[in-house]
Amino acid sequence: FKQMTQYSLTRAQRVRAAMFPETLVEGEAAMAVQSPPSQPSNVQRLAEPSQLLKTAIVHLINYQDDAELATRAVPELTKLLADDDPVVVNKAAMIVNQLTRKEASRRVLVQSSSMVAAVVRAMTTAVDMETARCAASVLHSLSHQREGLNAIFKSGGIPALVRMLSSPVESVLFYAITTLHNLLLHQEGAKMAVRLADGLQRMVPLLKKSNPKFLAITTDCLQLLSYGNQESKLIILANGGPEGLVFIMRNYNYEKLLWTTSRVLKVLSVCPSNKPAIVESGGMQSLGQHLTGSSQRLIQNCLWTLRNLSDAATKQEGLDGLLQILVTQLGSDDVNMLTCATGILSNLTCNNSRNKTLVTQFGGVESLIHAVLRAGEKEDVAEPAVCALRHLTSRHQDAELAQNAVRLHYGVPAVVKLLGQPHYWPVVKATVGLIRNLALCPANQAPLREAGAIPRLVNLLLKAHQDTQRHASSAQQTYQVPDGVRMEEIVEGCTGALHILARDPINRGEIASMQTIPLFVQLLYSYVENVKRVSAGVLCELALDKQSAELIDAEGASAPLMELLHSNNEGIATYAAAVLFRISEDKSSDYRKRVSVELTHSLFKHDPAAWEMVSISIHLWLSRLSAYTINMFHLFRHNL
Repeated sequence: FKQMTQYSLTRAQRVRAAMFPETLVEGEAAMAVQSPPSQPSNVQRLAEPSQLLKTAIVHLINYQDDAELATRAVPELTKLLADDDPVVVNKAAMIVNQLTRKEASRRVLVQSSSMVAAVVRAMTTAVDMETARCAASVLHSLSHQREGLNAIFKSGGIPALVRMLSSPVESVLFYAITTLHNLLLHQEGAKMAVRLADGLQRMVPLLKKSNPKFLAITTDCLQLLSYGNQESKLIILANGGPEGLVFIMRNYNYEKLLWTTSRVLKVLSVCPSNKPAIVESGGMQSLGQHLTGSSQRLIQNCLWTLRNLSDAATKQEGLDGLLQILVTQLGSDDVNMLTCATGILSNLTCNNSRNKTLVTQFGGVESLIHAVLRAGEKEDVAEPAVCALRHLTSRHQDAELAQNAVRLHYGVPAVVKLLGQPHYWPVVKATVGLIRNLALCPANQAPLREAGAIPRLVNLLLKAHQDTQRHASSAQQTYQVPDGVRMEEIVEGCTGALHILARDPINRGEIASMQTIPLFVQLLYSYVENVKRVSAGVLCELALDKQSAELIDAEGASAPLMELLHSNNEGIATYAAAVLFRISEDKSSDYRKRVSVELTHSLFKHDPAAWEMVSISIHLWLSRLSAYTINMFHLFRHNL
């Protein structure tokens, strides 16, 4: 029985010890519960809720105690923070700082606008760094609550915090920038207040600091302030922001910092004033070095920024590595990446023969053709890809190689097909220019014809010409330019492409058979000089066939061609001379003489002495004119 009593007592003690251990009498000890952690005893399972309840009650009592203490202390502490004695202010700031570390007292402080105002004032007027640090720490703690942000904002905290950005104490700087960051993120009106307090002028110099986490917060503040605000972008520029941001991209590897910095650069890259400054600071190269990393969000930001900058970087050197990476990225299935890569390549290969050659050598032609095939009807990819191909197939040492590469990689049908899709005019304009360049290669003439390039170009030409005629005859003062492309540009492009295609005898016959000669003759009257030039050029090729020459003459081309002989544009004058010479071959001697005199006058109009000499001996010169005109034509034909 004694043993049973002892066992019973032990069991009671065990239960009490598990559920209410503080009730054990000193010296009492419960028997240890022998059970593995994965299989708690029944007593332990029963004890768990009671312990949680007890803990919650203790926390609630402490919370109420903290709140009551803070409520009683706030009025006195507010007075002490305004005391004339710096030592008193310092002690008060330290106490308030301690109170903000507990949630209950922090909530009480937030609700006292006079307390928050006193903290702001104490931070602004502090004569010692410790007081400033404590006050800044208080505001930092309060800024994690919406009520706290509002209280700081209404108490004039933003100008005070901006002034703290010039503090030599790192902790004060950190509290100030972090609090401002929280305000910019969540407090309405904070952005304007920071701008008015010259916050940007104080933030940009902070880019010279070396702490990556501090820099990440600072750059995010710059992004929040500059996004959608041109004045802020110009202030960042005036304070050397582009150089500091590019330096970070070049010298740091902390992903969050690189990401926030790239976001600022992305915002600045659409500003015409910041764009050249970023490029000249080495922005293209610095952004390019992060395109092969593992952070997709960083890669995307860098690509978009590079795309925005690329039209200002056509003369930049040292982009070999970037160009090679971009060619590789043309194989991506990500539409955004493809859009950026094609756009950057299009801009960097514009009027830059070295970049054209490099991209061609890196296999850019094949990659761009594949991009066009994958783009389908996505104009954001198709247009820059075709533009890049147009650049690669013209005016550099490997242009002919690129022209051949398009054919060898089965690109001709894909390119011609773009002319038949619903007309997005920038894509059409780029495609027409590319077809013209491809036709410069004799081996491409037949494939272009077989792909149906000629009828599509003629149909486009007719449509564009009709649109220009309709506009010219309408009384509308404003002309809606479709997708930013004037129809005169399409007329010029199509005629120019047909001009080069007409160098092939079979193509020449097909072009003439589509009743195009009357239109080409009509285009000789165009007010656009380039349209006159390409029209005279295509007629020059067509006139090589006797039947076409007769049709040209029958359409009354002689009159406008005679006028064009006197053009200041040497290309126009030369083409006009060649066409006139060809259509006059079967005419009477008087007609040929008149044409020859006109030709002579146009060729020597800037040399009166030569004109006088020719006038005296016109018959002698006539015998030489034919050969001279033909030689001149062939010379200009290959140079235009």
